[in-house]
Amino acid sequence: MFSGAAEVHRLAELHGVKQGTPTMGGVLVIGAVVASSVLWARLDNRFVWLALFSMVYLGVLGFADDYLKVTKKKSDGISGRIKLLFQISLAAIIAALFLTNPLLEVQARSLYVPFVKAPVIVNMSWFTFVFFALVIVGSSNAVNLTDGLDGLAIGCTIPAAFAYALLSYAAGNFRVAEYLQVPFYPFAGELTVVCSALIGAGLGFLWFNCYPAKVFMGDTGSLAIGGMLGVVAICCKQELLLVVVGGVFVIEAVSVILQVLSFKLTGKRFFVMSPLHHHFELTGWKESTVIVRFWILSIIFALLGLATLKLR
Repeated sequence: MFSGAAEVHRLAELHGVKQGTPTMGGVLVIGAVVASSVLWARLDNRFVWLALFSMVYLGVLGFADDYLKVTKKKSDGISGRIKLLFQISLAAIIAALFLTNPLLEVQARSLYVPFVKAPVIVNMSWFTFVFFALVIVGSSNAVNLTDGLDGLAIGCTIPAAFAYALLSYAAGNFRVAEYLQVPFYPFAGELTVVCSALIGAGLGFLWFNCYPAKVFMGDTGSLAIGGMLGVVAICCKQELLLVVVGGVFVIEAVSVILQVLSFKLTGKRFFVMSPLHHHFELTGWKESTVIVRFWILSIIFALLGLATLKLR
């Protein structure tokens, strides 16, 4: 949270009733996604394992962070630098696995531009590592920043996961990929199962996480979900579309960046508080109103992302 002391105090008053609510509920989401994927997805598919590995990897990082916050009474948990180091290391692992595999190397170095009529594929060459880091670190932290109100992050995740379930299917089906003029990657289709598992797990968790929440998913869930969405986007070569599909997450992250830059450059804050959901909360919106309106926006963004496949 980036704001003044008075705003922090007001927010603490608004959220005081939430003290004592169980956290680390992200373990349930991760467990449900992994179990469902192992049962229903093809286990010889490397993309399935990449997505699940990234989710578990960041889930463990988030769990350690939550554990320190809860048991050691450290409000900051693991330092931001250490978390960033682990996130970048995951991106490096994923990039290395792509680049050292002859079947995936060309795919890894290619960047598909989805917003034009004729497909444009750019060779990223050495920039691949940096790009993977931007996607995975960015998506992981963006979902984490969004997870500040009851059901907000998981409710916005479900439309994004639905969009990528369809995008993965399109990328993995030759006829559909040819018709929509998107890159064809035979391994990508199985990610539909993983994304569907995330949708199911998200709906189940939302039942208990919606306002007023009975459990929070914590960094355990938010870091894991965001990172997995980034890896799925990389695997089906729709990384740029993640900016549209995950529009709410992007807006939340940008609000924090603007707040920090504005304060450092001018000494004034751009918002009452960031991330953006707290700004609206402190300007008079009820928490439930902020949540539902952001859910609506997330659905619109997901549909806009899918619409770009035909509207060019």
